[in-house]
Amino acid sequence: MGMIFARRTLLLALLATLPALAQDIVGDWIGTLHAGSTELRLLVHITRQPDGALKANMDSLDQNAKGIPISSIELKESRLTFTSAVVNGSFDGTVNSDRSAIQGTFTQGVVLPLNLKRAGTVDLAGPRRPQNPTKPYPYREQDLTYPNPTAGIKLGASLTWPNGPGPFPAVILITGSGQQDRDESLLGHKPFLVLADYLTRQGIAVLRSDDRGAGKSGGVFAISTNADFVSDTEADSSDLKSRREIDPKRIGLIGHSGGGIIAPMVAARRQDVAFIVLMAGTGVRGDQVIVAQVTAAAEAEGVPNAAAIEEGKTQRRVEDLIMQERDDAVLKEKLKPILGAKTYAVVTEFTTPWHRQFLSYDPATALRRVSCPVLAMIGEKDVQVLPKQNLPAIRKALQEGGNKHFEVVEMPGLNHLFQTAKTGAVSEYAKIEETISPSALVKIAGWIRTAISSR
Repeated sequence: MGMIFARRTLLLALLATLPALAQDIVGDWIGTLHAGSTELRLLVHITRQPDGALKANMDSLDQNAKGIPISSIELKESRLTFTSAVVNGSFDGTVNSDRSAIQGTFTQGVVLPLNLKRAGTVDLAGPRRPQNPTKPYPYREQDLTYPNPTAGIKLGASLTWPNGPGPFPAVILITGSGQQDRDESLLGHKPFLVLADYLTRQGIAVLRSDDRGAGKSGGVFAISTNADFVSDTEADSSDLKSRREIDPKRIGLIGHSGGGIIAPMVAARRQDVAFIVLMAGTGVRGDQVIVAQVTAAAEAEGVPNAAAIEEGKTQRRVEDLIMQERDDAVLKEKLKPILGAKTYAVVTEFTTPWHRQFLSYDPATALRRVSCPVLAMIGEKDVQVLPKQNLPAIRKALQEGGNKHFEVVEMPGLNHLFQTAKTGAVSEYAKIEETISPSALVKIAGWIRTAISSR
């Protein structure tokens, strides 16, 4: 017995002298990337395989992206490195002596500081979001999958509808730009979950779908264009019309941000759209929207006016090159003198089929052909879709098309997400507990009831 005890004691002593062993790094690590005005929390899960090798994946908590594969990870003495081929990103950091923190950088086109610490219960719980509904709901809900025959894919969605026999009026929610799930999850918020809950409690059924390639939807988002998203929305409408709980003559669309471009495109093609609501939808060409956005967002973050204007001018030069040059390799070389280290990230993000189309697309083209009732609303403090730039253009296009059933409104004190905000800066989004202002929810529901009362 004494010999066994001695061997165990010796083993423990040897382990104590090897603080850099792989098992010391195992666990959950959390840190925040500060990408301009945006803060993104990364949660890295490190485990150890039976052969002792490290394995890991990560979550981008504020983008609701979970289980992102880490293709390689290595710990050499106090240096931890890992790479994710999926997001074309890599980490290089130094582990401190007691294995409680890792100081390093994350590279994804640009190099950003990323310091990781052991994740505790509070970190994993996420920010407080008091508007998120909790089950059981006072209405019915069904998760479903339905086909888009035109695209040859299936879309995952959630349908909520009031208790009672119906048939009920309904809305289809259309997400903003960038790949989104059915709740439009971003920065810890679930705007479409909150909106669907409120409208359903007001007697309106709601269908919200995962974007292509997200959640339970098929398809490839990266190569998709507005025409594809129009097709998906029309598939949403066909599914709703087939349900006995839904009144097929009272189905409308609510599009947020980029979804506010899709809704008029669908309504211009189809006479069966009962109404559309544009939440921060654009009224001018995308290139104009982004230049104004860059300038306003910089000022909201405290950048002096003159410097913010220069940032806008730089963005203008970048967009002009993107619209002129179709060869990505050539474009990359032309952008290097302007953007330097940011070139790769910009080329990757801004040369997708959707973005190239967005830059030159004029929403007025579709808005002039929309004959159903329209509510267009933008927050006073929106720095992504500026109300002074876009609301007059939306009004003008609707008037030119002869639409007499519309309302254009600037919502006091609200930002791009329709939260009550101080400055409207993007960096505020995650810090604000409110997901959607009650004033916006009340406005939307009240306007819809009025719009469908005559149908």
